[in-house]
Amino acid sequence: MTTGAQLRVGLAGLGTVGVGVCKLLAKNAQALEKRCGKKLVITAVSARNRYKERGVDLSGVTWYKDPLALATAEEVDVVVEVMGGSGDPAKALVEAALRAKKPVVTANKALLAEHGRALAQLEEETKTALCAEAAVAGGIPILKTLREGLAANTIFELHGILNGTCNYILTEMLETGRDFAEVLQEAQTLGYAEADPSFDIDGVDAAHKLTLLSAMAFGVEVSMRDTFVEGIRKINAVDIAYATELGYRIKLLGIAKRHEDGRIEQRVHPCMVPKHAPIAKVDGVFNGVVIQGDFVDKIVMEGRGAGAGPTASAVVADLVDIARANTSPLFGQPASLLGPLRSLPLGQRSGTFYVRLMVVDRPGVIAEVSAILRDEQVSLEALLQRGRAPGEAVPVVFTTHDTNEAAMQRALQSISRLNSVIEPPQMLRIESF
Repeated sequence: MTTGAQLRVGLAGLGTVGVGVCKLLAKNAQALEKRCGKKLVITAVSARNRYKERGVDLSGVTWYKDPLALATAEEVDVVVEVMGGSGDPAKALVEAALRAKKPVVTANKALLAEHGRALAQLEEETKTALCAEAAVAGGIPILKTLREGLAANTIFELHGILNGTCNYILTEMLETGRDFAEVLQEAQTLGYAEADPSFDIDGVDAAHKLTLLSAMAFGVEVSMRDTFVEGIRKINAVDIAYATELGYRIKLLGIAKRHEDGRIEQRVHPCMVPKHAPIAKVDGVFNGVVIQGDFVDKIVMEGRGAGAGPTASAVVADLVDIARANTSPLFGQPASLLGPLRSLPLGQRSGTFYVRLMVVDRPGVIAEVSAILRDEQVSLEALLQRGRAPGEAVPVVFTTHDTNEAAMQRALQSISRLNSVIEPPQMLRIESF
């Protein structure tokens, strides 16, 4: 695989992450050579625009217009895929490299979420490493922690903030009192959010990452279809203020749990979490992951989840492992041993809820709402209603005791049909970590 004392790297993609990899390899070249016994040298690249100024020295590097040609190039020992996208050319490049017996490092969570099992099977068939530390949580070594550091444990649960854009928006809303649309626009101006932010704010990015964590933690197939996904578009300053008053923070979380019967729940959605919980204190563009194991109890990891530096750090860490011949199967065990994911439908989940209603202030409204909750066996834990504005719209906020998700959803549908309720109810799940 290697020639002399070099590991020759073919880099597909010269965006933010690709350029970050170039800069890291140049800056830390001597230290990396000592740590892995080989020079890590970029010998070939593929990018759309060969002549764009990127601030890195690529003289002497072979350029390939077609990224697939990189996979079989003679001057390449290992391929780094940082192009992105769940389909081709990224998918074709990874497959071609593995078939050519060239190890692959990828930061592509969408690709792995959609095709992870098939690629892991190809990794197993070709006996060629496929590494993806950079695909989840940026510079946090979460996959290595699950695959190696916690290999002796049975993992029961993990939850985390897996998208820095959403965490930045929710943190700014909390700290400034501004509403979602204004903070989103600021995040786009600062470069924290894309021009089309839907991938982030609708929870898809976090869901891709959660499926990879769940597969590794529980030894099951990667499954987006069994993941409930809800974003943060409906969160507003009013709910953040009420959450604060009630002792909570609102975070977009990815949550994966294995139940005693072997079924697994995977969900991404905004949650209210106690302000003293470790995950509640992860703010701004940072990511955080909490893992519950049978012998380690609780592990908490926090760090920058995106950007050139943290993601390049994870990419190069995988290159070091490859140079040392210290790699493991993508999901911590052979693809042939990954079991089917038996999912727990969201409707069978039990938990507590926060609900905010906008109602017409008139006698009997609370009685109507209470009757519906009673019929669905939903018990109130607390209720907030302040001030009087007869005939006008006022907020009513309540939290529940532990109840069934399907029952809660039925109750909200019935409540929304009341003449006194003038907006769709706002509901947030409460997680008491």
